Amino acid sequence: MTIGRQRYRLLQGLLPLSKSRFSQEAIAGLTLAALAIPEVMGYTQIAGVPVVTGLYTMLLPMLLFAVFGASRQLVVGADSATAAMLATALAGMALAGSDDYMAMAGTLALLVSAMLLIARLLNLGVLANFLSRTVLIGFLSGVGIQVSLSQVSGMLGIEHEGVSSLAHLVLHWPALNSLNIYTLVVSLLTLILVVGMRLWSPRIPGALLAVIGAMIVSWLLDLQTHGLALVGAVPSGLPTLQFPVFMLTWDQFTQLIPTAFAMFMVIIAQSSATSRAYAARHQETVDDNADLIGLGMANLGAGLSGAFVVNGSPTKTQMLDGSGGRSQLSHLITVAVVVAVLLFLTEPLAYLPHATLATIVFLVGIELIDIKGLRDVWYERRWEFWVALTTMIAVVVLGVELGILAAIALSLLVHTRHGYRPVNSVIVPNGHGRWRGVPLNNNAQLMPGLQVYRFTHGMYYANAALMNREVLYLVNSARPALDWFCIEANAVDDVDYTSAKTLLSLVDELQKCHVRLVFAEVSDRVREELDRSGITEQVGEDAYYQSVSDVVEAYKVHAHS
Repeated sequence: MTIGRQRYRLLQGLLPLSKSRFSQEAIAGLTLAALAIPEVMGYTQIAGVPVVTGLYTMLLPMLLFAVFGASRQLVVGADSATAAMLATALAGMALAGSDDYMAMAGTLALLVSAMLLIARLLNLGVLANFLSRTVLIGFLSGVGIQVSLSQVSGMLGIEHEGVSSLAHLVLHWPALNSLNIYTLVVSLLTLILVVGMRLWSPRIPGALLAVIGAMIVSWLLDLQTHGLALVGAVPSGLPTLQFPVFMLTWDQFTQLIPTAFAMFMVIIAQSSATSRAYAARHQETVDDNADLIGLGMANLGAGLSGAFVVNGSPTKTQMLDGSGGRSQLSHLITVAVVVAVLLFLTEPLAYLPHATLATIVFLVGIELIDIKGLRDVWYERRWEFWVALTTMIAVVVLGVELGILAAIALSLLVHTRHGYRPVNSVIVPNGHGRWRGVPLNNNAQLMPGLQVYRFTHGMYYANAALMNREVLYLVNSARPALDWFCIEANAVDDVDYTSAKTLLSLVDELQKCHVRLVFAEVSDRVREELDRSGITEQVGEDAYYQSVSDVVEAYKVHAHS
């Protein structure tokens, strides 16, 4: 199949199969199921949907990504970030877990699927770079804080309405005297077991042991009679396919579009960052555009099977990689385990305490708080740390949906800052027949009367004024007075309308000072843009040189003529 001039193949993440690795892939798939099933059940607590829908996110979505996706490592399923965005968006629109709520959750998955597939048709895999790594660290850390705080009331047995948040937690501290001691004990025991198993051996599925142990204790001691909230009856069997969008009004549908777009951006950024990280770890290639098809089909499967939006999951991918999984075959093994659970093991789930799930999700949220990443940014790029911190605070205070908008805005700020103040220089001889750049305040000349100004970024509206100031500063303060002024444009890949007009005005200013403007190392594309803007007409066809050396030779001829 050919899409967008590129050959697209099914099963890229699965083929070629290796018989020698089958046993390791099977073990990895079983381990992923053991670790991820409690996790996705916990995410239903965040999303406000029935527990069984968490299992549905590991069924058809995971199967479809294995068939259509390209990444061999990326695990697709329920995710804390998108689950939190779902709950935030739907909190005021319908009662959590109701038919309307589930129809909206499924419709969000279908909308996200459509956006991902359209993005693939338009070859927009490049959008994966739209959220900077710095902003993504802050965003996921903020999600982690919000997710952790949202589970505290469930861990304490305190009644709450809607989505728990920082404000909700603060407002409910006076209600601590009404906490359920049995709920608290179950939460503490779950916490000790999961953390203890991780410290002893990360390969031991502590979350699964906690779930099994909690169900057994709940059944033996009949904890429900002591006020402990249980999951309750979980429907067995495979999900039925449905088209939830037909259950909504037009107004409800349109209200979901902004949330779907925010989820779309998070999925692209997070999934790509995860797949790239693990592909690099194993010296494999990554195809963001092909993964868009896999993610789109996975969300289509989620929307049609009664689940909710799925995403490329860093935590599940780490679970699989740590267990030795190296292809989507492990994912298919996990799907088979989920099918078995849905068909034969749903009855015991009715005894599972909500406190156990809340504690598991609390720990997942804590893991999302990237303290190491924030510390690294602080040491390496101090100003970018404040960008990450601002994003994190925005997510915690404003919520995930508004937080992603803040993240997008801050990513644009980061991008604009890099181009707004490029570190330009002037070129001088290095003493070995070559050139080197030195700061502008040296105001050095390459030869008496010739100055070469190196511009280190594309020329666009944000840095046009800076270029104008720097050029006029160099020309007006030059000693001796300049005869030629050269712009070395090797790093310039584009000249927009604003910067072209700025260059035209500079030509006029330099001509008044009796200084000739010339260019070196201009690409063919940039030359065409300068031609269209009338700059070539002003400076002349002979004002373009292949290299700085050519400029020097031409200037020598001019100086001696």
